[in-house]
Amino acid sequence: MKIWVDADSCPIRIREIICKASHRINCPAIFAANRPIPLPKLKTVTMIITENSEQAADIYITENAEPCDLAITRDIPLAKNLIDKGVVVINDRGTHFTQDNINTFLSARNFMYELQANGLQLEKTNTFGKKEIQKFSHLLDSLLTKLTKNKD
Repeated sequence: MKIWVDADSCPIRIREIICKASHRINCPAIFAANRPIPLPKLKTVTMIITENSEQAADIYITENAEPCDLAITRDIPLAKNLIDKGVVVINDRGTHFTQDNINTFLSARNFMYELQANGLQLEKTNTFGKKEIQKFSHLLDSLLTKLTKNKD
């Protein structure tokens, strides 16, 4: 099992939590981005710098992730592609994407893009604070426990 991180937009605090968890359970964490991202120097943590194109990190993760790996991304289309491969996917706010809910998230994302394309801007109320960090941390620990038990 490996942890894959779409690192381009992953908050610092979330990266720290992922690295600590990776180190604690001795599980590789691969951060992919099209630019260097500061990470702690741990044996279990790897930074992959892809070519400098918009989807390069997504393509790298999709091509290399395997069933029962864990991926962390905000990118809904990437999440869908990974779920279709059997990868467990969460975002940095502690939302677990599944076969049952990913199409709803994808439809909402596409609707928002359509509104923006037509010049409509909805008020953004997304906050990222202690509550979201705690929710992410609990979900990450829960899934890592489940995935490492299934590995044995």
